Formats: sequence, C-alpha cells, structure tokens
Amino acid sequence: MTAEASTREAYGRTLIELGKQNKDIVVLDADLSLSTMTHLFAREFPEHFFDCGLEEQNMIGIAAGLAASGKIVFASSFAVFASCRCFDQVRLCVSQPKLNVKIVATHSGISVGEDGTSHHAIEDLSLYCALPSFTVIVPADAIETTKAVKAAAATYGPFYIRLSRPKTPLIYHEDHHFMVGKSVTLRRGKDVTIIAMGIMVAKALQAAQKLATQGIDSRVIDMHTLNPLDEKAIIKAASETGAIVVAEEHLAHGGLGSRVAQIVAKQKPVPMAFVNLEDHYASSGKGEELLRRFGLTAEGIEKAAKQVVRKQ
Repeated sequence: MTAEASTREAYGRTLIELGKQNKDIVVLDADLSLSTMTHLFAREFPEHFFDCGLEEQNMIGIAAGLAASGKIVFASSFAVFASCRCFDQVRLCVSQPKLNVKIVATHSGISVGEDGTSHHAIEDLSLYCALPSFTVIVPADAIETTKAVKAAAATYGPFYIRLSRPKTPLIYHEDHHFMVGKSVTLRRGKDVTIIAMGIMVAKALQAAQKLATQGIDSRVIDMHTLNPLDEKAIIKAASETGAIVVAEEHLAHGGLGSRVAQIVAKQKPVPMAFVNLEDHYASSGKGEELLRRFGLTAEGIEKAAKQVVRKQ
C-alpha cells in the first residue's frame, strides 16, 4: 500500500464520466467546488452544475426539487456542513419522500486537521444512519470511491457517501467488484476480526500484518456500507474468530461500532473493542498528529486486538 490517491478527486473524475453517460445527472455545491472537486464536472457540464453559495439548507431543497423532477442529483459540501447544518432539510425534503439525491461529502473526520473542531465531522454517520431511507457508504480508497459513486447513480434513492480530505493508500485494484451492502474480506484470519471503514481500513491491514508477527491471525473486513449493514459477515466473523475490533474515524456513539455491536449482541455475543474518538471533540492540528493523539492508528488497532483476544 505505497501508492496514494485522493477520494475527492476520484469523485470529481467519476462525475465527469457519469455526466457523459447520462444527461439527467445534475451536480450541486455550496461554494466549495474547488475543494470537493465538483468544479471538474462544472467545467465540462456548466448547464448541469449549480453553485448554491454558502446555503447548504437551500442546496438540499433545490436538490430535492430537481430529484422530484426526474434528475439524478449529486449534492456536495464538507461533511460537517452536509450533515449538521442542513439535517432538518435532509430529513424532511430527501429522507421522508425517499428522493433520488446523492449527498457526497468531503473533508470528514479529524483528518481535516488544521481546519479545527468546528470543521471536524465526527457526528455525521450517526445522523445519516438515523435516517431510515438513506444508504450510507464510507469508501476505503479512491478506487472504491469511484465504484460507490457509480453504484449510487445507478440505484434509486437517497445516499450519503463520506470522503476524506487527504490522499489515502490505495487498497484495491481497478477490477474491484463493489456491491452496496456487501462488505469485503481483505484478509482471512481465525483469532480476531478487525472491522473498519474509510481511512481506518489501511490502518487495519497494517495492524493485522504486525499482529501476524506475534502469532495472532487477524481477519480484516472493509465494512464500506453502514446502512444497510452486512449482518451475515458480522455474524460469521463473530462465530469463526470469537473476537471483534471495530475501527472508525468517528465518535463512539451511532457510528460503525454501535451498529456492529447491536448485531453481535443480538446474534453472537463475543468480546469486542472499539477504536474511535470515544466521546471527545478534537482540536486544530495536523491530521496525522490528531489521529495519533486519539489512537486512530495501526498501533491502536493492534493494542485493541490483543485485548479482545485475551478475553476469549
């Protein structure tokens, strides 16, 4: 995993490809197109792009109206604005009528870094997972981002796709087969399962390699879709490995860990550990420094895996 690529740049390039294939693709942004990379689409298809200014609430209303008129709508902003600032409009205008709006948010989590606490989207997944009609996806790399955006365009209904600011390691090859709601087992193992999403997937693979040198055989699952969740993969992992670690760049409540724990508690209780932000806001700082400060690292996952293995 030496090569890196930007998930938001992959998103921008994929929008161009979709725009060439389907005249019903429409893209909206909230004055952040240079950062979300929707400006790439705007340059190619200016008549199908609308910059709504610093008005995320209005952007969602416009997106809903266009979707109700038969368009396939992609609406983008930073994750903190696309979730917290316009939640009421998303709930009423998109989720309840189940409209064909794809909200693709960049600059998620604390890896946004120096933008500071006000811009750290660490509640967004809990908010979107609370909306019954939304499909929620967190791609692990740029290649999976392309596949997820194409799948969203081809699937009717509301989507939330969470992307990051920094470049991230490439995990997949171009022939990667992506299915909404179907996780990917990246590494097989019998002693413990590490379930991760987004930028934490690469760190989970690194942790598994380190654990292998210590005699611990780790399964690694990329749980890219939070809703609908791949319950079968979780139950199988609990049954076959007897311990689970969940790693995510999010608060402890309402994200991937909470959703996995619900399934484990109901179907196959096993020791679990959670690598996340717990119940803390971060601060301004370089992204990697913040991730290390809060233990969102391969070493943090390794430590958690050892703890749950001892509890078996």
